[in-house]
Amino acid sequence: MPHLPLARLCVLALTLLSLPLAAQRPPTGPRPPMPFETYDPVSMLKVPGREITRAKFPFIDVHNHQRRHTEATLLKVVEEMDALNMAIMVNLSGSSGKTLQEQVALMERVAPGRFVTFANLNFQGIDDPEWGRRAATQLERDVKEGGARGLKIFKNLGLELRDGQGRRIPTNDPRFDPVWEKAGALGIPVLIHTAEPPAFFLPVDEKNERWLELTMYPGRARPADRYPPFDELMAEQHAVFRKHRGTTFINAHLGWYGQDLAFLGQLMDELPNMVTEIGAVIYEPARQPKTARKFFLKYQDRILMGKDSWVPSEYGTYFRVLESGDEYFPYHKKYHAFWRMYGLELPDDVLKKVYFENALRVIPGLDRSHFP
Repeated sequence: MPHLPLARLCVLALTLLSLPLAAQRPPTGPRPPMPFETYDPVSMLKVPGREITRAKFPFIDVHNHQRRHTEATLLKVVEEMDALNMAIMVNLSGSSGKTLQEQVALMERVAPGRFVTFANLNFQGIDDPEWGRRAATQLERDVKEGGARGLKIFKNLGLELRDGQGRRIPTNDPRFDPVWEKAGALGIPVLIHTAEPPAFFLPVDEKNERWLELTMYPGRARPADRYPPFDELMAEQHAVFRKHRGTTFINAHLGWYGQDLAFLGQLMDELPNMVTEIGAVIYEPARQPKTARKFFLKYQDRILMGKDSWVPSEYGTYFRVLESGDEYFPYHKKYHAFWRMYGLELPDDVLKKVYFENALRVIPGLDRSHFP
């Protein structure tokens, strides 16, 4: 091709520059306003991977809540469990006394061996100096007569529970010592939820990574004028673990330290009576797959499978994070985690421990016939 004269090149360049701007960039007109809450872009990234809707191995969900069932509604739950490959569900909302006995009886009649129920404490009369002794006695009755296999402590202890003078009752209040001791003597675990995600205790501003959730659900915020700091609440919980080393504590939600696995590892090293579970926080290990995989391998004997809310369609995120090596896939609730997930690709022997072997060791009396 012959070389073009310089003059012709200049004319060509000027012609291109004179093209209408509309031919060079997308049209720019008034744009309809779009709140950040609705912004949910579909990733253009093309990577291999697939959804997983059924667990590779039968699993035990150690963190769930079931209330007010009839035989028909319970059978529906069992059908959904079967589809997920969930062998056993731990119902943490067992209450106490007659209510507990009725729940356990219904579940055993409808689906023998498929449900395990944890008792709960009744805080009525907590100012009575004998409350702790009575609560421990009731816990023993709930285990021996009611069929409870553990004790669940809700987050109201430490956050909301107050005495007759209006003073906050800390998690390590000594009036609970007889309860923790009784659980250890009975050989049952205490699954305890203390505080909330640490971001809930921070100002709800542009620097808070949970801004979207706290804006959509402002009641979840824990402002400093109404609640103690996160670190103070967690220190109270850890003090209980240290004091009652003969009792096994299942620290719910990765102890709210899924964002700081180095610190959680220090707790695991210091407190051999503490195990943990992943209910409602799978988005934390899933955004740090290299660090989280090392953590799961190191503490493979002390991590349990849990989900928290009973939404069967959401379990797939857990399966995919634990089982696959997939990259950059979405979480099932944007307001919990707007970031993408990465799979840990756990080895089968570790996966079995997380899915069922650790729970079989920690929770007494589970039906082992469901598992390989």
